[in-house]
Amino acid sequence: MKMENSLEVILERTKWFRQARFGMFIHFGLYAIPGRGEWIRNNEKMTIEDYQPYFEAFNPTEFNARKWAKAAKEAGMKYVVLTAKHHDGFCLFDSAYTDYKITNTAFGRDLVKEFVEAVRAEGLRVGLYFSLLDWYHSDYPKYEDRHHPMRGNKQYQNEQINFDRYLELMHHQVEELVTKYGKLDILWFDFSYGEMFGEKWKASELIELVRKHQPDVVIDNRLETSGEGFGSIATEEIHSYSGDFVSPEQIVPHEGIRNDKGELLPWELCLTMNNHWAYNPSDKLFKSSKVLIRKLVECVSKGGNMILNVGPDAKGKFPRESIEILQEIGQWMKSNGESIYEGELVNLPKPEWGYYTKKGKMLYAHVFEQPIGPIALTGIDKEQIERLSFVHDGSEVRISNSWTTLAFQDICFAQYGEIGAYTYPLPDEVDSVIKIELKEEI
Repeated sequence: MKMENSLEVILERTKWFRQARFGMFIHFGLYAIPGRGEWIRNNEKMTIEDYQPYFEAFNPTEFNARKWAKAAKEAGMKYVVLTAKHHDGFCLFDSAYTDYKITNTAFGRDLVKEFVEAVRAEGLRVGLYFSLLDWYHSDYPKYEDRHHPMRGNKQYQNEQINFDRYLELMHHQVEELVTKYGKLDILWFDFSYGEMFGEKWKASELIELVRKHQPDVVIDNRLETSGEGFGSIATEEIHSYSGDFVSPEQIVPHEGIRNDKGELLPWELCLTMNNHWAYNPSDKLFKSSKVLIRKLVECVSKGGNMILNVGPDAKGKFPRESIEILQEIGQWMKSNGESIYEGELVNLPKPEWGYYTKKGKMLYAHVFEQPIGPIALTGIDKEQIERLSFVHDGSEVRISNSWTTLAFQDICFAQYGEIGAYTYPLPDEVDSVIKIELKEEI
């Protein structure tokens, strides 16, 4: 059965996703114990035996799925994606096809099951991440592989493997995820590289399997590529396994991501709070909530989403710094979230003071920089404006008639506080949002 794919189908499938705009990624696994990142086996060329003590010790006794889900909801996030299986091959779910799983650790419970139930209970969309790589499986390439911990190890130079046997297991495990845990909203594959892409994964068969059970699930583009590229979703020949959105990693595109015809594609920035996806107690280089809020605004202005990562510690708790950042973002979102959700691409030049976001006839001016006098609403004709107000409290903002603006008749200026040659502090030093109600959509 050949599966058809088109941008029209993708846009319909991702409608909720593009309205949500803000989500949480959670990277959790055995690697939380050494606390040196989820790529520790790769970076330190650890053997399975070197890594085994973490399997034996794994017991996140303070894990509470409800706390994770509530933290995401209170931060203003609309969906949560968990690493059901990362590159090390360890499963957070009770897979029937491997012994390398959480139910065989001291913890003994199916963490994915508890996670999906808790996220749904908070009214959020649920997603699972699944690695196409598996450094535990004996039939995964090693010696000549670019990323395997045993790359270049002469012990494996002449090893005979049966990659089809690995693919059979991988497909079976994906089938478990799409059949055992109810409706999934997102399936986040990771990742393709070199010759390992597309049909190397038997991607057509895999997507047919997924769509059979989860026809509406939103899928990323990494069966074809990684954060380094877009894949066929950006071409005229969109493959069945192209995915539904582009996934730039740790960088905000300079403009909305488009296909070869110039049409806007769904996309999502995946971003860490510090410099690691998984828990790393030594990495204290956390981005401020101010930076993260502004990056979210930038993504929405450019027609994209942002998924922000948390790496729980070995006991299953969110780090204190992550909790504080989430709470600060949540406070801003409670007052200003309407300027984020359902945000559309803004086809106006970027203003010098921040960004615009847009929802139908509503335009939102996200003012980052303290103005001197009135604010120049560049690109907007004052005759188009019905009303101006601050989003956080509904207080009036007026079109300025100050004498200071008379020399700039072609620009519409907004003034809060008293009209005149006065400068008032912005109500929010992170991002003060002015709602611009227009007579018609621009």
